[in-house]
Amino acid sequence: MLSEPRSGRLAAWGNALLAGLVSPDDAVLAVVGDDAVHRVEGLPGESGPVGLTLALGRLRALGVTGLRVALPAPGHPLGLSGPPAFNERALEAEEAVVATGAPYGLVPEVSEAGPDGDVHVEVVWHCLPVREAPPADVPSLGEAERELAEALREATAVLSRLDVAASGPVAEAALDAYRARVERGRELLAPGYPPRAVRVLELAQRVGLLVSMAYENGHGGAVSAAEMAARAQALRPVERTARRAQVAAYNAYVESQGRG
Repeated sequence: MLSEPRSGRLAAWGNALLAGLVSPDDAVLAVVGDDAVHRVEGLPGESGPVGLTLALGRLRALGVTGLRVALPAPGHPLGLSGPPAFNERALEAEEAVVATGAPYGLVPEVSEAGPDGDVHVEVVWHCLPVREAPPADVPSLGEAERELAEALREATAVLSRLDVAASGPVAEAALDAYRARVERGRELLAPGYPPRAVRVLELAQRVGLLVSMAYENGHGGAVSAAEMAARAQALRPVERTARRAQVAAYNAYVESQGRG
């Protein structure tokens, strides 16, 4: 969860483009980020993959008025609304974008090529039909913010109680990188999002950072299988809360659009 999901970038900057707040070139540059190229396959009326600029324009012509994010995990179809075929693809990718205003969804397929140190990442977004229904288990921004505050306390307590290795060079480097990204005012969300959504997304990423450190920095004091299982059980709901908050933040534009 340290990395911004590609579905988040596509939804956020796609929404800004749909609202006329950014140019197509700026939106595409933000979505692609450090990747080499993004294409969209399966768009109605197109026989093959097309670039993002054309794809976003075509989706608008098809009636799309907004883009939501889904970040599903096994047993938790977060942000999905069906049908099963789309849900399965999204679960395999662990993310997806679901349109509002027209029954389409986009699931990324990521491929890498090139030697170490010069790897090129290409992304193909598969456009598939979706069911027009409320997304699963997405909280409001207010709910997400309250849940995150509690989750942050729980994550800190779990790390301390189980003596998880949340310190040392690796952990300190991760924390320093997080602080640097925040301090230089990186644009977490595209123009048009409320400040509360930015705040919720920042906190969700911080909670996700703590969870990642707990899983990636060794077993700490949890040396027995039972203790390791206890750690995983304690951290699982924290990670779930952070994912729900991320989706709430990215979907805030569409939610405000609905209230309007």
